[in-house]
Amino acid sequence: MPKSASRQGECSRLQRRNSRELGLFRHLKEIPVSQPAVSAALASFAAHPPEVPQTALEDTQRSILDGLGCLLAGSVTPQARMVQQVVHSLGHSDEATVFSAGRASAAGAALANGVATHTLELDDIHKGSTIHAAAPVIPAALAVAERERASGAAFIRAVALGYEAALRVGEAVNPSHYRYWHPTGTAATFGAAVAAGALLGLDERQMLDALGSAGTQAAGLWEFNASGAMSKTLHPGKAAMNGVLSADLARLGFSGAPAILEGSRGFFQATAAESDPSRVTDRLGEVWKVSENGYKLYSCCGHTHTAIDAALDLRASRHWDAGQVLATIREIRLETYGPGWAIVSEPNPTTPYQAKFSLAYVVCVALLEGAVGLEQFAPERFGPAGVLEPGAAALLKRVQTTVSSELTARYPAAWPNRLEVELTSGEVLRVGGDFPRGNAENPVSTELLEAKFLNLVGAQVSSGAAESALELIRQLDAIPDMRVACLALNDLISTENHREERA
Repeated sequence: MPKSASRQGECSRLQRRNSRELGLFRHLKEIPVSQPAVSAALASFAAHPPEVPQTALEDTQRSILDGLGCLLAGSVTPQARMVQQVVHSLGHSDEATVFSAGRASAAGAALANGVATHTLELDDIHKGSTIHAAAPVIPAALAVAERERASGAAFIRAVALGYEAALRVGEAVNPSHYRYWHPTGTAATFGAAVAAGALLGLDERQMLDALGSAGTQAAGLWEFNASGAMSKTLHPGKAAMNGVLSADLARLGFSGAPAILEGSRGFFQATAAESDPSRVTDRLGEVWKVSENGYKLYSCCGHTHTAIDAALDLRASRHWDAGQVLATIREIRLETYGPGWAIVSEPNPTTPYQAKFSLAYVVCVALLEGAVGLEQFAPERFGPAGVLEPGAAALLKRVQTTVSSELTARYPAAWPNRLEVELTSGEVLRVGGDFPRGNAENPVSTELLEAKFLNLVGAQVSSGAAESALELIRQLDAIPDMRVACLALNDLISTENHREERA
């Protein structure tokens, strides 16, 4: 073929491709902007919030207690250590505490502490948005509060505002967003920006800019779950970091998209097949979402928790031990909901991380051992061929799972699971639940959350140090300087080895 003909053919192909691309962009321009302007409404609320009710402040303090327990315990995990190392490699700064690992810039500390909070899969969960808000919002607020030497009361208020933004944006895109996106890394970025912006005293225009910059950085894809990659813990860390960065930039006049949520190429259009922008503004300032927050009692994915509750209750009611479970149960039939099953369908986990996302595994260990804590995910329990613990491996072979359209239709208003346990005698036992223990509809006491804190932190330091850390957190609302509080808390939970690392 002559060169001129070849060039003409290539030009023709380029023209056709460009025509298709221009057609795509013309289509995008025609997408209507959602009404009302929810981005501006959220910015106005965050910059000029009403007085936070006492009940919401108390619920925020419960969330902070729970989140800090997860952060302190998670700060020594391998993935947290990797991120801490990278944060320190970026340069020295004395702005904020990286718990168990020295100091860094506020943005760097938010990243490291956000990852640490999420590593144990014990951080809080909000049912309607499917967001673990503690991991992105609290580290962002903590880092800025320490750098700015804000009071404990200002820190608590900022966390309440951050939860409000994160959970409302999450509700607006759930559940369709959840198919591909991890909302703790996406929607919660807005919450981290609001929390940081509140502590900086951003005005309405600056807060809108912060939201715009936060939204353009919002990220977190579910593909990590296919291999059990550590990327899931990076999501809240980056959300926290990006929230701090967005607020800091906005304070200097760096502009962000003013319709980042509802715009024709904004967050709602880009990340959700269906969205309801009104969820952001409905009764904003009247109903506080932090009071709907839930707390995790088991170190695994929240979609498994109603099944775990049911399995534990069944074991207790029958007074079974592990031997009786293996001798008595012929088959376990699980019934669950589609969006949850897409995350927790691992049938025979080969790693602790995969086990945290295996509905079958956690139900089996709940029945066998009466607990689903850190011990049940010890590395020595798993190998390349799957579960190594003999009892759990045997019981896993008796598990069958189906996805129910009826249960799926009830999500995310409920997170229902059903268990049907057939015994060797032929008897069939049926148990289940709609709301996990710790959920707002099935609440737990502050005393139980304090016991959880002591259990987590007490595994790292002496019981006396854990008690002192708890007492400090109880008094956060009266602390005049969060820098002093963070330094004191870090010293309480740091071992001699950690102090050497900080030196």
